[in-house]
Amino acid sequence: LGIRLIINMRFTRGPETDRVEESPIDVLWLRTIDSPLFPMPVDKLVQGARAALDTLRQGGRVYVHCAYGRHRSVVMGACILIAQGMSVEKAVETIKRRRAAADPDVYYMKSRILRFASEWPRLSSIT
Repeated sequence: LGIRLIINMRFTRGPETDRVEESPIDVLWLRTIDSPLFPMPVDKLVQGARAALDTLRQGGRVYVHCAYGRHRSVVMGACILIAQGMSVEKAVETIKRRRAAADPDVYYMKSRILRFASEWPRLSSIT
C-alpha cells in the first residue's frame, strides 16, 4: 500500500518488531491518553505532523492508529491534513466521511484539533 510511516497513538502496547532485518516502515510511537483529564499535548501532534509531512514529501503513505480509531488517531489525522493546508472544517469532514467510527467532535478532542490549527503556523517554521 506504500505505507512508510506508522504513527501509534496508544499509551500502552507500543510497537513490537517482528523481524530481524530492517523494516521499510518507520514507526513513531506518540504515547497519548484518550481522556478529558489529560489533553493530548500539542507538541506530540506537531511531532507527528512533521514526521507525516516528511514521509508524504518522499512519496510514502502514513497510517495512524489508536485503540479504537475514534479519537486520538482521528485527531492526529486531522492535524496532518491541516498541516498540509486543509481547513479544520474540511479536515474533520474528510475524516468523518471516510471513517464512520471517527468522533472528532467530542469536545476534548476537537479542542486539540483547534489548538493545533491555531499554533501550527508558528510551530511549523520552528525546527
